[in-house]
Amino acid sequence: MDLFLIISFPLAFIVHDVEEIVVQHKWMSTHKEDLLRRFPRARRIVFHLSGLSTKAFSIAVLEELVLLLIATAYILVGGPYANELWIALFLAFSIHFVIHLVQGIIVRDYIPGLITSILLIPYSLFCIDNICGETSYGKIALLAAIGLATIAANLRFAHWLGNKLS
Repeated sequence: MDLFLIISFPLAFIVHDVEEIVVQHKWMSTHKEDLLRRFPRARRIVFHLSGLSTKAFSIAVLEELVLLLIATAYILVGGPYANELWIALFLAFSIHFVIHLVQGIIVRDYIPGLITSILLIPYSLFCIDNICGETSYGKIALLAAIGLATIAANLRFAHWLGNKLS
């Protein structure tokens, strides 16, 4: 794996998540009622996200960043299955950008993380192109599924931790 790709991933994560940290709580507070009216099926997630303070959200992001830095260190020292771990996390992160785009289209407005998602999609495509040169498409699909499942499970823990420690 190229050193630029490895090192740039945590930096891209920080850039994206700083945007989310800065605007998430205020945006949710401002848009909560409209989201509940327009998307009643999303009631649980809207209440959850609107209940996260900036401090709680920041703690959740910090927990995710620590895991990403551990994965980055692990690939740099050449640990077993380190490339697969890194690729799984990177693909989940990249799919996360697409989710932000879809959310923005559905909401028809800015959502937290949208600007950096748009700006970082070319970076993600560049990295994915490099990954495709080294990994089969079947393995990429499997690693993306594993990455998404892992990130979804960890997100629940990170939000719980953020609420617990804030």
